[in-house]
Amino acid sequence: MPRIIDVVSHPNVMEDELVWREPQQGNGDFRFGSQVIVQESQVAVFVRQGQVLDALGPGAHTLNTGNIPLLSGALNFLISSGKTPFTAEVYFVNLRDLPQVTWGTNPPIYMETPGRGAGFMLLRNRGVIDIGIDDPIRFLKQYGVGRASLRLGDIRDRIQTLLLGEITELISKENISNVQEANRLISSLESASLTLLNTEFQALGMRIKSFQAGTFDVKDLTQEDIVKYGGDAKTFAELRRLDIAESAAQNPGMGGAAAGAGMGIGLGQALGATMNPDQAAMQQQMQQQQMMMQQMMMQMMANQANQQQQPQQQQQQQPPAAQPPANPQTKEEIEALIANLDMRLASGEITEATYNRLVERWEKRLKELGG
Repeated sequence: MPRIIDVVSHPNVMEDELVWREPQQGNGDFRFGSQVIVQESQVAVFVRQGQVLDALGPGAHTLNTGNIPLLSGALNFLISSGKTPFTAEVYFVNLRDLPQVTWGTNPPIYMETPGRGAGFMLLRNRGVIDIGIDDPIRFLKQYGVGRASLRLGDIRDRIQTLLLGEITELISKENISNVQEANRLISSLESASLTLLNTEFQALGMRIKSFQAGTFDVKDLTQEDIVKYGGDAKTFAELRRLDIAESAAQNPGMGGAAAGAGMGIGLGQALGATMNPDQAAMQQQMQQQQMMMQQMMMQMMANQANQQQQPQQQQQQQPPAAQPPANPQTKEEIEALIANLDMRLASGEITEATYNRLVERWEKRLKELGG
């Protein structure tokens, strides 16, 4: 005899749970007179042989031909007692909103920048949405049937794809050309996306109640990005060379950067082995630019070393300047002190007021000595 399920319910709903099936494995054996207890913010949906049939809202339901007419018709019950067991599955669909669901631009959003840099930018952003199931039967047909349970993580990639598609379309329509313009679009992006996204998500049986975006920033491009997106490798390499040269001029310790450039060349050669001819030619051009950057940095390092050694050598070769005595007594000593005060004033070591006071004092002394 089959095991009859007289009461079925699912009260312990996980925070990120979307669908839960009873029984978890195999089919359940029900009969008219069995009870289905549905919690608030739940819908219980009967499925038989993969076909979605009747749905029951919150409350305690005693099964009869009135509340599951589609299932009754599918089984062709011809008996009057209503006690014959039938096999089915009950899916409890969670209708509560799932707040603060994070999303992010992974992969980044491609934005063309003709004539500037590599010819494109990769925009990044992160934010949160409040999401939930709006049409349980439509949602269950697409994602839940046949699964013991369904959680948010199981369809996160699908949600992410829809979000990024709509955001990218909005940015493209506005002809955004830099990250500042993208950030100015955020406020309208949030309201416009909410409308557009709900249109897309309704096809999944879902809804979005709120959509929030952070601040856009730009991903630092790599050689792989240039090859992958078909960017302007020559201009990009030239800009990188200028950036590195400027950094080298401001930072004497460029040995590590030069070594890093060499490692980049080796990596580029390894990657080139897996590229098609066009990509390999672009990669070779970028490697040549890297070699030029490395040579330039090493030459700058040598020049900086020479510049640091020259003052030291000059300091060693020149005898120390004679300093006047602190309490000069002769005419020659006083004249030397006044000359020293002139140099200290010119170098900013003493103020003009101090200079005038000291010079007046020692000139008076010089006159007393007959100077």
